[in-house]
Amino acid sequence: MRIVFLGAPGSGKGTQSQRLIERHGIPQISTGDLLRAHVRDGSELGRRAKAVMDAGQLVDDATILGMVRERLAAPDASRGFILDGFPRTIPQAEGLAAMLGEIGQPLDRVVLFEVDNGLLLKRISGRRSCQDCGRVFNVHTAPVPVPPPCSGQCTTPRLVQRPDDSEDTVAKRLAVYEAQTSPLVGFYEARGLLRRVDADASLEQVTERVEAALG
Repeated sequence: MRIVFLGAPGSGKGTQSQRLIERHGIPQISTGDLLRAHVRDGSELGRRAKAVMDAGQLVDDATILGMVRERLAAPDASRGFILDGFPRTIPQAEGLAAMLGEIGQPLDRVVLFEVDNGLLLKRISGRRSCQDCGRVFNVHTAPVPVPPPCSGQCTTPRLVQRPDDSEDTVAKRLAVYEAQTSPLVGFYEARGLLRRVDADASLEQVTERVEAALG
């Protein structure tokens, strides 16, 4: 089961990735995590990426694809993988397809998480985290219960909003997604790989819809 998850920020890709990991025993592969690990470990790819970042530039697609190729060679990816957050652009998708073809691991499905932008803005901008215990709440959909869940540790949670969850920042992130990543919908649809999932539902409902899309 070789999958790409597509969807705007806040559409639930990360949450559903974790559920598929538990159900199917395949890894979620985040290029951001790979990049940080390579830089931290000082690998050849990491040194190349660090030099680019230190120069204030974006890491090139070839370097990112090299990291993905290396990760897919790990034993835990032998049964499949979930790519979450990559590819982001058509050139990246083309490079990924070529690389997966070379190693004999073509994609099985691309799942698009569809959520109205207004709801996404509400989901993300409503997130708050407790400064003391780290628990995440949402002022719209999952407010702090009474009594709070961390009784004794933080009787009254001190909620803060991450800077990148402000409405202005979220709106900009959604605009970038629409401009750069949404063209991938047509790219994968033309190849018969795309499956659409209505992600405006409960956690369990979305999981079942994802499973049906993968079937």
